[in-house]
Amino acid sequence: MPKVRCGNDPAVCALVAGAFLAALSTAAAPEPGGGVYEKSAEIGVVAQLSRTVGEASVLESRKAKEPSDQRLARSFAPPNCATSEISGGLTTAAARPLDWSIRMADSELERLGDRLAWKPGGRAKWDYTTGLFTFTLLQLHERVKEARYLQFAKDTVGSFITADGRISGYNSEDYSLDNINPGRTLLELYRMTKELRYKEVAGLLRRQLAAQPRTSEGGFWHKKRYPDQMWLDGLYMAAPFYAEYAALFQEPASTFDDVAKQIRLVAKHTYDPGTGLFFHGWDEKKQQDWASKTTGTSSNFWGRAIGWYGMALVDVLDWMPTNNPARPEIIGTLRKLCAGILKYQDPESGIWYQIVDQGGRQGNYLEASASCMFVYVLAKSLNHRYLTRDVEPAVLKGYNGIITRLIREDKERQVSLTQCCLVAGLGYGRDGSYEYYIKEPIGDNDLKGVGPFILAGLEVHRLLGLPDPAPAGGQ
Repeated sequence: MPKVRCGNDPAVCALVAGAFLAALSTAAAPEPGGGVYEKSAEIGVVAQLSRTVGEASVLESRKAKEPSDQRLARSFAPPNCATSEISGGLTTAAARPLDWSIRMADSELERLGDRLAWKPGGRAKWDYTTGLFTFTLLQLHERVKEARYLQFAKDTVGSFITADGRISGYNSEDYSLDNINPGRTLLELYRMTKELRYKEVAGLLRRQLAAQPRTSEGGFWHKKRYPDQMWLDGLYMAAPFYAEYAALFQEPASTFDDVAKQIRLVAKHTYDPGTGLFFHGWDEKKQQDWASKTTGTSSNFWGRAIGWYGMALVDVLDWMPTNNPARPEIIGTLRKLCAGILKYQDPESGIWYQIVDQGGRQGNYLEASASCMFVYVLAKSLNHRYLTRDVEPAVLKGYNGIITRLIREDKERQVSLTQCCLVAGLGYGRDGSYEYYIKEPIGDNDLKGVGPFILAGLEVHRLLGLPDPAPAGGQ
């Protein structure tokens, strides 16, 4: 059994204990009265867990003669919090992180139907939200082998591919990095199915990058309509696709060098050593109304922008060759980013604010999408040993905070992710001020939060050393 460090935080101890109890309950034999046989091996595991996390009550709750779902929910609950008080009455609060990811994916599939698929005259777009969610489903499919997830991604992305190999609604001459992101789903589908149409359409996106306008140092413009600008968002939109495409199709080392250049330039121009955080955007010409006339940077540390950049870093490393000289530099940038976000983790809730460094300021709020991204980045960094294990309690506290503060369950047992910033950007009336970021609309189940929530669950599940479920059909 892996040793999990929870420090002295009772909520983190409860998360670890609840998740392990949930894992045990899935294999335990039912008693006629609704309890669970107390097999000696199981009690040994729970006793070891009790000693590890310093929670003697865990073993006692294992022995309690109450329904197992109530035990599990109680073991997950924060101190002094009744089960019915958690996020509007969650009844399965002790579920494993992977179970939460599955529930969120299933709930979102029910909510969406076919709304992401392209239809003549419809509203579906070839954009990064569609790309993020379908890519996320494919990552979940690889863990649980649920055919519905694969089919949804194929149906959605496939609906945009025309008979002559074009992408409906896509114009390469917009030079929008946002349009590159769905290419990750294309590459994953090609890797899984070997259907050439996915490879060929991904090639269209690769050719856009070859012609993408650049700053004088070689950094990609965020979009043609945002000239001379690099945004943190853009690194996630393009860099992981760029690196994966290069790896799959054996591009020369110079391609990986260019990926590293994009990461390096954004860090060079947006990192603030005083806070350890990264500004949302940078204007090389220093002409935009949101840009500092001295540095060219925007003026605030928006959580989701930092989250996009962190996800870019940790995902690019999946494909960056181990012998590439820029790899240690990318890991160093990732460590700086992680140190910055850990510095501003809310000590009470474990999650993060919309404007990361101004938690106590009026109007600021705990925001879901950034919090999910940060947990994903931190947990994946731990799983790949880019970070040391001493940050594990903060990661588990962050995930626990998302579940207990931001997840809502409805009467149909669908789950929702609340407090998502629906949109934010720079330019065209968006001045990057504090007041701008906090007035943008807030809602539930924005895919920019749902996707990272699912991914965070996959990584936290792995971090805790919990088993994956058997594939559908018991195979």
